[in-house]
Amino acid sequence: MHTLLLIGIGAGDPQQITLQAVAALQRATVFFVLDKGAGTEDLVQIRKRILERHAVPDRYRLVQVEDPPRASGAADYQAAVEDWHARRARLYARLIEDQLRPDDVGAFLLWGDPSLYDSTLRILDRVRALGVPLTVQVIPGISSIQALAASHQIPLNRIGEPLTVLPGRRLAGLGRIDNVVVMLDGECAFATLDDPDLQIYWGAYLGTADELLIAGRLVEVKAKILEVREQARRRKGWIMDTYLLRRLP
Repeated sequence: MHTLLLIGIGAGDPQQITLQAVAALQRATVFFVLDKGAGTEDLVQIRKRILERHAVPDRYRLVQVEDPPRASGAADYQAAVEDWHARRARLYARLIEDQLRPDDVGAFLLWGDPSLYDSTLRILDRVRALGVPLTVQVIPGISSIQALAASHQIPLNRIGEPLTVLPGRRLAGLGRIDNVVVMLDGECAFATLDDPDLQIYWGAYLGTADELLIAGRLVEVKAKILEVREQARRRKGWIMDTYLLRRLP
């Protein structure tokens, strides 16, 4: 039986690591890091800095492999994701079987929290279905949603108000927007909205030295967000952003 730790490492700031995560980092002996290709070296370097700061030197091995690419712009989004997960599962199964000795503890360092818009738990279900026995422990982390609210110094919900969290592709069909957090919005769905009563709290690279924040009435600041976002994406080669849309009282 192989042991795996899924460690939430926060939104980018190494100081967001919890004490539980530090203990897990010091317990693990093999860390699996997926390289997403040119332009995303920062994502690997942040993980390496976390290991240098919190893991036990000379006790662990780093296994870095290329992440299977996901088909972008596919007509059938669900099918494209299913195919991507299947290929990742085969990769994970091979890594676990080849790299983990009986006395090893493997680990994945996952952005934010492992339970929020992260596919690793679902992929490990596929790994088990491939015949690889696993014991998994999940260590929660600070999500980009929490980091966004902290950086803008706002509560995520007002008194008695529900909070909706969804991916960008689901925003257009939502209907009335009162208090909505949007993640994974690569197409900038907010830019299609013209409701004058919506406020936006937007953030990118949350918790890092490159953090970007913009807030204001959506109709007044959305052009600025688009410009700043595109400039940042070109400069760094990647972008992670999250935002809250809130109806003004």
